[in-house]
Amino acid sequence: MKINLTNTSSIETTQKFTFFTEENWQTEKANFSQNFDGLFSAKKDETFILLENGTVHFLIGLGANPKNFSIQSSAEKFSYDCRKKIKSESTFINTENFNTDHIESLVKGLFLGTYEYPFKSEHPLFKPGFQLQINSFSEEDLKELQLKTFAICEGQFACMEWLNKPQNFKKVPHISGFLNEISEKYNLKQTVFDRKKSEELGLGAFLSVNQGSSQEAAFTILEYHSEHPNAKTVGLVGKCVLFDTGGISIKGSENLHYMKSDMGGATAIMGTLIAAATLQLTVNLVVILPITDNAVSNTSYIPSDVVTAYNGKTIEVLDTDAEGRMTLADGLSYLAKNYKTDALIDLATLTGSAVRMFGSTCAAYFSNNNDLKKSLEQSADETNQRLWNLPLWDIWKDDFKSDVADFKNISSKPFGDCIVAGKFLEQFIMEHPNWAHLDIAGVAFGNVRYMKEKGATGYGMQLLLDFLQKY
Repeated sequence: MKINLTNTSSIETTQKFTFFTEENWQTEKANFSQNFDGLFSAKKDETFILLENGTVHFLIGLGANPKNFSIQSSAEKFSYDCRKKIKSESTFINTENFNTDHIESLVKGLFLGTYEYPFKSEHPLFKPGFQLQINSFSEEDLKELQLKTFAICEGQFACMEWLNKPQNFKKVPHISGFLNEISEKYNLKQTVFDRKKSEELGLGAFLSVNQGSSQEAAFTILEYHSEHPNAKTVGLVGKCVLFDTGGISIKGSENLHYMKSDMGGATAIMGTLIAAATLQLTVNLVVILPITDNAVSNTSYIPSDVVTAYNGKTIEVLDTDAEGRMTLADGLSYLAKNYKTDALIDLATLTGSAVRMFGSTCAAYFSNNNDLKKSLEQSADETNQRLWNLPLWDIWKDDFKSDVADFKNISSKPFGDCIVAGKFLEQFIMEHPNWAHLDIAGVAFGNVRYMKEKGATGYGMQLLLDFLQKY
């Protein structure tokens, strides 16, 4: 997508977007000849189209005292709903009543609203040369806004695109090829361990999930290095189960097609990595994606198996459908042991327990560091990708103690599995003092405006990017 922003009147304006809060609408409505009583009052997501003096005016309501994420959301909704009415060559945004942050939110929302399901025809707004005229910005400010908008769209669209892809379009060679491309494009250091190398390294928990697959393992490490000598280093681990059948503990057939979404943690991190590299953030990133599917075959791992994880801990497998915590265990311990990081964060579409607890309202998260909690919660509130903290009390360890190994991979109790999973993962962070685990099962994939069935929401990408920008 090519984004063009301008502050000149070089384009003939035939369409004009004007976004109004309820407050500024009261003073601005007198500039129109139309009587708006009962027709438009600038409530959130309210729209009105008016033809006046040869110009089509799109009036869009933002509600009372909107926050930045609310403005972005309204602009995104408007952009999607009115995409066929927007002419790319002649669009003007009236931004006289808004500050810089509000304008950035408007522009980001307009472009994010151009996303469509990947296997349909190209959206009109993806055409090269799409222009937005913003008179209140200098040329330098426009370039910065264009870069920010492009970075977020590029990252979030990649995040959503890969989560939405059907299973047969995102096998290991497909996603590995994409990671090769972005590594070359953004000068990332890439390392990949196949099944043989993973076995040599002792990645036993990851390999236990992969052993039933016809696809090669791809334990992938991506590194982005800032040129700033004092940049902090953040480690990110994303659950990357390309498709989850449940393994021998096989899932039911109802909604099984949605298990293509079990790599939501990985796609959020992939999008973040793309955006961070595009913006050249002053932060070093070490990303681990343990790539595999969870298949059913005569070589699949089986309940009662005992496997040895990378950190030497043994795990008794009670449920092969608790595969995400197995792959993350090795991802976390490998990163914590081999890299020095200031913060360690993992994201995963991990448990139905988190979905039953919060639905699509927020993600469940866990952390052993209060400062990290505050930073993540601040970014979650500012991006409206919300989090709710749950405890990591040691009493929960009793629920996954094993008679034949160090740990069981699930609790036998019918409650609190998202907490058990978080506590389980804590055993593999090598005592890292600044770690957080985000269970995004209820928020990464759900009801979306661009398709009738469930689809990728893009959750996590903007949250992580905001966190990294402030870190």
